[in-house]
Amino acid sequence: MSQHSEIRRVTAPDIRARKGKEPVVCLTAYTAPVARILDPHCDLLLVGDSVGMVVHGLPNTVGVTLEMMILHGQAVMRGSQHAMVVVDMPFGSYEASPEIAYVNAARILKETGAQAIKVESGPSIAATIAFLVERGIPVMGHVGLRPQAVNVDGKFRAKGRSSEERAKVLAEARAADAAGAFAIVVEGVDETLAPEISAAIAAPTIGIGASAQCDGQILVTDDLLGLFEWTPKFVRRYADLKGVIDKAAGAYAADVRARRFPAAAETYAMAAARKPQPRVARGDKRG
Repeated sequence: MSQHSEIRRVTAPDIRARKGKEPVVCLTAYTAPVARILDPHCDLLLVGDSVGMVVHGLPNTVGVTLEMMILHGQAVMRGSQHAMVVVDMPFGSYEASPEIAYVNAARILKETGAQAIKVESGPSIAATIAFLVERGIPVMGHVGLRPQAVNVDGKFRAKGRSSEERAKVLAEARAADAAGAFAIVVEGVDETLAPEISAAIAAPTIGIGASAQCDGQILVTDDLLGLFEWTPKFVRRYADLKGVIDKAAGAYAADVRARRFPAAAETYAMAAARKPQPRVARGDKRG
């Protein structure tokens, strides 16, 4: 028997049980190497549809496809072994009907091996969440600023700043919770609304631009690492990788132009011809 026990992945019930306890640590991941680095530090890795903007250069998340999400979900699963992996359902893959949502969600889980999917919990999505959960698919909800609704809102803007809007976001969170979501992302809301949502629902809340009083937090990893010129107000930069990469690329370019790279240490030399070995006489006791 192996001396090392197999690492067990975090599950949906594990995350739900963290309500009101130690905050849940979540980050986005889109590739195997980054997932491998983040995995020991995170309870949950989200393969977010933000991949469309972060990796593919799209202006928003509306153009993200199911195939893109599956491809990146597969990569993140290969690179992780501890954190729960949740894959976003892209725009247009779940809104038409619960049945269509089920077909697409089941495909994501089958083809990636991920543990759950996430949907943006608009007014009509609670029934879909219940339909999926009843059929064995763990669902994470998402209320507040919903990036897939950018064409309705006209831009990305914070929610819950009026009494009417607060009531709407709170109602959507309660509906997603009652439908069986194991956790709910609360994005871009007035900082006094997030604690109210957390107190009103049984599922843990995962904040992003919400409040430190949520049951967990998530950020887009590339924002946290400082890979872009601009980052949202709610992001804290923990590194300046854009500067590091720029400096490294500049140094490489200078070495290439000056013919300093590659040097002898980075090139291959022809193997030396093997020298013939001296024959040992039959009566010779050496060797």
